[in-house]
Amino acid sequence: MYRARATLIAMNTAITRIVKDLFAIEVDAQLTRPDEQFGDYATNVAMQLAGKLGANPREIAEQIAEKLRETGEYEEVTIAGPGFINMRLSNAALLSLLDAAPQKPLEDKTIAVEYSDPNPFKPLHAGHLYTTLVGDSMARLVENAGANTIRLNFGGDVGLHVGKSMWAIVQYLGGELPEKLAEVASEERASWLGARYVEGNNAYEDDEASKQEIIAVNKRVYKVHAENDHDSAFAKIYWTTRQWSYDYFEMLYKQLEVESFDRYIPESEVTPLGLSTVKEQLANGVYEESDGAVVFDGEKVGLHTRVFINSEGLPTYEAKDVGLSLTKWQDYHFDESIIITANEQAQYMQVVIASIKEFAPEPAEKTRHLTHGVVKLQGGVKMSSRKGNIVSALDILESARQAAAATGRETSESTVLAAVKYAFSKNRVGGDIAYDPVESIALEGNSGPYLQYAHARARSILRKSALESQKPENVQPAERSLLRKLTEYQEVVGKATEDLMPYYIATYLYELAQDFNSFYEVSRVIGDEREAERLWLVERYADTLRSGLELLGITAPDHM
Repeated sequence: MYRARATLIAMNTAITRIVKDLFAIEVDAQLTRPDEQFGDYATNVAMQLAGKLGANPREIAEQIAEKLRETGEYEEVTIAGPGFINMRLSNAALLSLLDAAPQKPLEDKTIAVEYSDPNPFKPLHAGHLYTTLVGDSMARLVENAGANTIRLNFGGDVGLHVGKSMWAIVQYLGGELPEKLAEVASEERASWLGARYVEGNNAYEDDEASKQEIIAVNKRVYKVHAENDHDSAFAKIYWTTRQWSYDYFEMLYKQLEVESFDRYIPESEVTPLGLSTVKEQLANGVYEESDGAVVFDGEKVGLHTRVFINSEGLPTYEAKDVGLSLTKWQDYHFDESIIITANEQAQYMQVVIASIKEFAPEPAEKTRHLTHGVVKLQGGVKMSSRKGNIVSALDILESARQAAAATGRETSESTVLAAVKYAFSKNRVGGDIAYDPVESIALEGNSGPYLQYAHARARSILRKSALESQKPENVQPAERSLLRKLTEYQEVVGKATEDLMPYYIATYLYELAQDFNSFYEVSRVIGDEREAERLWLVERYADTLRSGLELLGITAPDHM
């Protein structure tokens, strides 16, 4: 995938050729990074062959190792355990590996990445913050690999939640009085809308009369869009408060320092296409009628049945997602569409994609749905919550600021963002995230601020020298250990890009910083006879930290 990736492929090819020549068997030789004491790369290909050949794996390994030694490309090839082949590259090969420019494997590919997806009229919860930050990192990864990256944001500006909010807004204003919205201060609009949603949601759940009124309001919202109504009092309230939400989203994204979205797609834009497509495919037998609704029988493909048009004749989220998928395909003809949502939507999306596959197989097959767990809070910072025990995105950020203030040190907003972003990134996508504000802001341990400090410290070392750095011809043991770790970076980036797992990069950067500390403890830089050569290593280390942090959306300051 990158130059380091190309080296892996070349090694794999060489081993595959040796195996074929020796044993007349085609095999995919998987290469891994062993502990440093064993070498730079390892393969268990001999154990893969043992069953097929009915032979001792160590004896097979020795035959392969001897052929590898004959190539002259390795400093050492040894056998370990039941038949692992360990290969140590020459110092020159390691240096060459580090100095090579990365390739762009996704060049000429168009990849749509949909993430964040907050709904207007509702509070942004911690899950939205997570998808925003980790989705931003995933988009950076595919863009870094050369893809034409389309950042998309999908949100529900129609639907029952809007009906609940609009009902509560009208109640609060004392009627359909859009002029009274001017009384809400601009800095209070987001929280004001959140409070109205909670009121509407409570009324819907607790009072049958209010519930029926909200259902009627929900239909009126769809009518506003259908008639392109911007003039009625109800429509003026709707369009004004919807814009408040969008303004708030933009403010938050700027505050989070994430890359700008190429397009915000509201549900109202894709609903007509989704509704008409479901009706069209109802006639074609993809969907079917059931108790006055239109459903997809997912059981026929091993899933479950879901409603796409309800008994009121209104499209559900499922129909809207049909419209969204087709809109993205029509507008971008993507090579891959990546969607990031909460785990609870995993089975839902499986049904939606399965239904689309029956009449539009290409976009369905090119869609990749990733899910994440719940963001939970721990530590000694008191949090505010709303009905349903929902913690807002702003609560998370504020908790980090409070934890930073409690340390007594001056902390920039950049460091606060680094704390939150790294705390999310260092977790494997898919599981729950236990966010500890105190741990996240610490300058010691596995944290974003620690890595920012590590970068600033390396730049400080470089500023102290009056010499020009010089690429070494030979390396000492401690230097080689750091060099070896640096050569792993492009492999890690390649794997993170393929698997869409930013946590690979977070884990690597923390390990790299620790390895640099070990190097620096025994290898004086300034004033040493090898100062120029070690400066070259420090430069590569700092550049690697900066590159990795940028892929996580974290700034790498030169001073702290």
